Amino acid sequence: MKYLSTQNRKARRTLYLAAGILILFTASCSTQPAPIGQASLPPSASASSPQAKEGVMYSMALPQSSAGPLAFVAQTGLPGSNGQTAALGSQPEFNTEEYQRIVDNPFRNTLGNPVSTFSIDVDTASYANVRRYLMESRKLPPKDAVRIEEMINYFTYSYAPPTGEHPVAATLTMAPAPWDPDHWLLRVAIKAKEIETANLPPSNLVFLMDTSGSMDEDNKLPLLKQSLKIMVEKLRPQDKVSIVAYAGTAGLVLDATSGAKKETILSAIERLEAGGSTAGGAGIKLAYEVAKRNFIQGGNNRVILCTDGDFNVGVSSTSDLERMIEDKRKENIYLTVIGVGTGNIKDSRMESLADKGNGNYAYIDNLLEGKKVFGKELWGNIFTVAKDVKIQIEFNPAIVSEYRLIGYENRLLAREDFNDDTKDAGEMGSGHAVTAFYELVKRGLDPQLNDLTFQQITIVPSNDVLIFKLRYKTPGDGQEASKLISMRFDQQALYKEFAACDDDFRFASAVVEFGMLLRDSPYKGSSSWKSAMDRARAAKGADPDGYRAEFVKLVEMAELVAGE
Repeated sequence: MKYLSTQNRKARRTLYLAAGILILFTASCSTQPAPIGQASLPPSASASSPQAKEGVMYSMALPQSSAGPLAFVAQTGLPGSNGQTAALGSQPEFNTEEYQRIVDNPFRNTLGNPVSTFSIDVDTASYANVRRYLMESRKLPPKDAVRIEEMINYFTYSYAPPTGEHPVAATLTMAPAPWDPDHWLLRVAIKAKEIETANLPPSNLVFLMDTSGSMDEDNKLPLLKQSLKIMVEKLRPQDKVSIVAYAGTAGLVLDATSGAKKETILSAIERLEAGGSTAGGAGIKLAYEVAKRNFIQGGNNRVILCTDGDFNVGVSSTSDLERMIEDKRKENIYLTVIGVGTGNIKDSRMESLADKGNGNYAYIDNLLEGKKVFGKELWGNIFTVAKDVKIQIEFNPAIVSEYRLIGYENRLLAREDFNDDTKDAGEMGSGHAVTAFYELVKRGLDPQLNDLTFQQITIVPSNDVLIFKLRYKTPGDGQEASKLISMRFDQQALYKEFAACDDDFRFASAVVEFGMLLRDSPYKGSSSWKSAMDRARAAKGADPDGYRAEFVKLVEMAELVAGE
């Protein structure tokens, strides 16, 4: 592996600048300038269709079938929906960031679709990326960069931990929705057990570092190096660290080294320099080979990919990489993805790779976020206590006429997937918390949707608003059978006044409102920057790390930017 000196690095930057000026001069003299950012649409999408507007990807709703008995509805036959994506093309030349097209989940009629099923998600990348847009670029983020579930789950909440046999516990809370008091807001709160660091199994961590030319910016490789140095202090003697770099040709920078040898690891990190084109496919293969060679039986074996996502020269296609990552996941070698940088983030690709590898996806926009990811939350991010965690809720049509899951658009599952243990879902790490919100329409209010005309529905009398179910698997136990947690929510447990809810509920609802405003959601109701800001400020609570106070500033900045 060849590492570049500071002098060579500066010289290369000078050459890049000169080449860029020459290209721009040549383009300006051309009588046929090449169009920037054009994309051909699929036959089903016209230039005026929603899919043809923002984003480089679009989602298409497909029918899903139902399965399993219902508690509240004696007969139903209407399908739900699932999503697929297809590429549309690239964005403008000087901003090639890519985000998957997101269409807000709609309201669903409980008479035809009483069951909602989705996979949990502990990713936090979207929030840090939104912060980067607002605080560094001073502009609103693209709508498709805003994944509301990741914004909610960025924060720490004081949820009740599990006390019994299960590694996760669920708490349900419901109150009037602040942006539409005639509707209800349901919070689903999941908390994973927290294992003391000293009691965690040993870790075999392989850091796959993107050292290509695109990483040669202060907020990319240099920021990653600073963040990794924070991580080194957290390592224990029983942990092993390897470093693989890829830039043109993949290479082993540091073979498995004990966490006790911190100076050796720090020296290897310091030597990393950016240069060359990206060969991500080759790098990932080598990283997995190193992870397998140093595999710890019963331990935490994981590849951690650190990149801006610009896989532009790799020998394998993205689909080939995803298949390989899925195969390695079955061998209990997981993948976590850390994104950095501005201008060419391949957000949808990095999220997809992490999903396939049973890992999480985080974005580091500054050193404080690096400290959060590689310091404060390191073990929760890399040590799994529950895998393939799925949630299913059946709503009582006698009480709830319609419901809408807020966020999780790319985590939706078919109803039958809940009981199918071969279907992959999200993982929860030590101490992780997952939050999801539903907006519910009470029976008797003017419906958002029309009732069915031809189908006869018989409703079973019950005081329960809903039945909640959660499935998970225990990692590393050799058993592929999932375990079930189930509970009912009685309408007597409903908070009559929103102000009576705990700080966590009220603060998280402000994050939801902020996300809907950033996305300009058609379901935002009476949401406003001021109401989100005021509610978040009033519900900051203890806020030891200042993240909630920072959120209030983000909302204030968004209001200023939106008003320009």
